[in-house]
Amino acid sequence: MDKDKNCGCDCGCGCDEEFETTLTLSLDDGTDVECGVLSIFPAGEKEYIALVPLAEADDEDGEVFLYRYEETEDGEPKLSNIEDDEEYEIVADAFDEMLDEMEYDEMDEDTDEEE
Repeated sequence: MDKDKNCGCDCGCGCDEEFETTLTLSLDDGTDVECGVLSIFPAGEKEYIALVPLAEADDEDGEVFLYRYEETEDGEPKLSNIEDDEEYEIVADAFDEMLDEMEYDEMDEDTDEEE
């Protein structure tokens, strides 16, 4: 993973500054997509990673890629596809809960700032 790497998309959105960590994801069709790491989060007994394509970082309805996340003995990230529908549902639910908590925390911070 590259820290603070410019996505090179020339979109002008500042997406190279929005994510602390980025990585290049190689898709099954052979294309490479530069992604920002939105979060690494637990679901069940495993960890998962949520990635956002930098070209869509400002689009609230944009794609999010979810993968199983592990680290090698050297500390390098290892991503694996979620192959099972049941596992995917568990991960998607955990991700949705995390987003809801983030949204609630943002609203709570806004309320505190107004007081």
